[in-house]
Amino acid sequence: MMPSQDASGPLTPINDATFEALMAGLGPFEKQPHVAVAVSGGADSLCLALMAGRWATAQGGRVTALSVDHGLRPESAEEANRVGAWLKPKGFGHHVLSWLGAKPASALQAAARDARYRLMGDWCRNAGVLHLLVAHTLDDQAETFLLRLGKGSGAEGLAAMTAIRETPDVRLLRPLLDVPGDVLRATLKAEGQDWIEDPSNRNSAFERVRVRKAMRDGELEPAALALSARRFGRARQSLEASASRVLARSVQLHPAGFAVLNGLEFFTAPDEIGLGALGRVVAAVGGNRYAPRLNKLEHLYEELALVFSNASSKGAEFSGRTLGGCRVLSGRGRHSKNLLICREVRGLPEPLTVEAGARVVWDRRFQIHFEGDERVAETRRHLAPLGEQGWRDILGQRPEFNSPHIPHPARVALPALFDEKGVFSAPHLDFRRDGEFPGGPGTDLDFAKIRFFPANSLSRAGFFLRNGPDILSL
Repeated sequence: MMPSQDASGPLTPINDATFEALMAGLGPFEKQPHVAVAVSGGADSLCLALMAGRWATAQGGRVTALSVDHGLRPESAEEANRVGAWLKPKGFGHHVLSWLGAKPASALQAAARDARYRLMGDWCRNAGVLHLLVAHTLDDQAETFLLRLGKGSGAEGLAAMTAIRETPDVRLLRPLLDVPGDVLRATLKAEGQDWIEDPSNRNSAFERVRVRKAMRDGELEPAALALSARRFGRARQSLEASASRVLARSVQLHPAGFAVLNGLEFFTAPDEIGLGALGRVVAAVGGNRYAPRLNKLEHLYEELALVFSNASSKGAEFSGRTLGGCRVLSGRGRHSKNLLICREVRGLPEPLTVEAGARVVWDRRFQIHFEGDERVAETRRHLAPLGEQGWRDILGQRPEFNSPHIPHPARVALPALFDEKGVFSAPHLDFRRDGEFPGGPGTDLDFAKIRFFPANSLSRAGFFLRNGPDILSL
């Protein structure tokens, strides 16, 4: 039975059968699943944990609750421990993850959110847990829709939150996006379970709190707003599918982390589809979690579309732009109908000393594993962008060296290994100081493996609407 509210009676709590149906729409799951649940101690997350615990037990699996102590309030540590005291007698594993270090003076909520997901994602990856459940509700979806509407978001942003988000660490699942928060509080009351009220939910300094108040004052129905978000979600799915087709026929993504875009082919797509496709290229090449802001993306897209609107155009009018950590440049010679999108050198990582066996994610884009005999003192080297000086150093060692398959603007942003003598190796250029092909056996510290692995690939999982019964009722 779906949660509902009788006009003459109390809210009907959500039951196990309903929750099983909601989870089924987010599957499939492995046998005997071990899932993690983000639990702050608030009503929404605590209710999710209790329901997920019973669901997992029925599958022969188990749940681990993860509480993040942001260290922003004196009572936060005690609250996290209280969550454990509530859950452990019910058979839950519980871990408190602390956000350590200095806190930013501005955009504190956004920074806390990023830290929260980073800590939980790290835990899930290290524990081998595939699924992380978070308790965003219908009310949260409605608030997100209004927040983005107020910022001028397009169809992609107005789709609000996806039911599934694939990350490099874990599948982020939101099974309660169609469930009102009042239903979850009614469920906890029926079970005799207390919860923690976060005072920040009443602090009007935060934008989401102000939006929540505006919804109440304007008598806006959260269910209607969430339904609008769901309908924009369907539109977003269609736009993403069309953008994927444009990318497949007009963009080549190189393992060295740059893209070549066929301008005459790419800009035949309708603007809304082309905007989405361009945003995905910039996000992938720049190693960003999100595409650039829509107004900035629109300005670049309009300029490029004008350049390539005439079939005879060679793209020469376009002098190049930077956006989202990328350089966007027109091709030259026989490549004049192409665009090169590569990482700009500004904002590249500082030099990092590495050792044999080290595994690092460099520039949010490359996964790197180093090999070598750590007993050899001469193997102390550092990882850094190749840069102009590094390229000159390679040519100084081997004047005949050439790398035509990687354009120079992309070349200087590549990772390379340096020591006191200069560039030791640059794997994308097939360069190693002694002239041997990198990756062979030996004692010298060197790249063992490297792969381009940005936070968002061109073929990302896309926006996901939960399959199964729709509990929105208007």
